[in-house]
Amino acid sequence: MNSVANIWNHPKTSVAGLLIAIATIAGVLSQHGITLGTAGSGTVVSLLGALATALLGLFAKDPDSQPATTGNTAKLGVWMLIALLLQAPFLTGCSEAKVAQDIVNWTPALQSAVATVDSMGDLLDPSGAPVFAAATAGFDAASNLLVAQARTYLSNPSASALAQLQTAVVTLQQQVNASLLQAARIGSPGSQQHALDAINAVGTVVNAMLALVQSVSSKSAVAKMAASAPIKLAAVRKHMNPSLATAMVAAHYSEAVHEAYLLVACTEAAEIQSGF
Repeated sequence: MNSVANIWNHPKTSVAGLLIAIATIAGVLSQHGITLGTAGSGTVVSLLGALATALLGLFAKDPDSQPATTGNTAKLGVWMLIALLLQAPFLTGCSEAKVAQDIVNWTPALQSAVATVDSMGDLLDPSGAPVFAAATAGFDAASNLLVAQARTYLSNPSASALAQLQTAVVTLQQQVNASLLQAARIGSPGSQQHALDAINAVGTVVNAMLALVQSVSSKSAVAKMAASAPIKLAAVRKHMNPSLATAMVAAHYSEAVHEAYLLVACTEAAEIQSGF
């Protein structure tokens, strides 16, 4: 009954979730060569995916059919970003200035999350602390480089600056994925959970930044980024914390939890669809 009530109370969010699911499934089917027949010059699957993305784009342009207020403007940003992320594997050059600013807007959260990682040693048991320290040893250098490259791209959105940003975000994303696998081997359940939560906070920010970078990158550049990322999200997904990610995204965009959940799901779908 709660599920039915949620659908009734949040119809637009429920429809958006359905559209995200359709677009994501269409992308997966296309990757595996499943077409479900032809539709004009294309396929039924590609048509369904395009229609779902287009309809979600309409939500982005007019979330409430009311004059924009501060709250509505924030909501518009999230809906537009959801639509942008869904289209990331197929379109380039979308709102580069906005995306560059959004990437930089995430950098304080990244620095805060890495600082938390640096202070975690005293909270872990003696056997878990060295494992955690080794797993996260590269976070400071990689995050500092990512922050610097994000600011460089904002001030000078050139092809070379974007290429350096692409390398920096994939490098840290891979470090996060590797550290999740290592932290999962910590023996003490309490220490393991503390370690995974701290790493997941960093991972939430990095995955958001990665999706944003994807959205302004060419299809060939995204493919190159994915090829340089051997540790896929599928390998670490069981160690990720969707609730933590949703809470962080909700706080960052000043959005309701159910809308932040859609954004998190959409980000993950876009990254998986792109080969990460």
